[in-house]
Amino acid sequence: MHFPFLDNWRKPHLDAEGAAAAEGLPGEQESAAQLLSECELLREHARAAGVGLDDSVESLAALDQLLPHWREDPEVTPWLGTDAGLYLGTVMVRTVPGARWARWPDGQPVVRLPSGREVDVLAEGGAWAETGSPELSQVYAEVSEA
Repeated sequence: MHFPFLDNWRKPHLDAEGAAAAEGLPGEQESAAQLLSECELLREHARAAGVGLDDSVESLAALDQLLPHWREDPEVTPWLGTDAGLYLGTVMVRTVPGARWARWPDGQPVVRLPSGREVDVLAEGGAWAETGSPELSQVYAEVSEA
């Protein structure tokens, strides 16, 4: 399947600080945000546990309370960690004023805060899926105060 906006997402667009941004064409930020927010595996696991993911801060705390049955399957854990990171980033972008998706030169999505700090949400989600620490709600609390 071909998504034309992804071609532009992969091309480097430098912002004022010289870092690659998730901007370029009108609507590209929204298209990228929509794609990155899917997190199908995480949503499936949460739904099976009775947790609704509504892109709210409260849903991050609910995810932190899930029993980590996925750790029994070493093939699922990395995928779930990626989804958890993308979901964390989605909540940040939707609820922290001025936060937006950006990407590093290797194409990895990160969340750029208004301060210029970039949060490697994939690493945070991976750590959460592997060990449960730091909690997703904890990461959110830290960056929302920055």
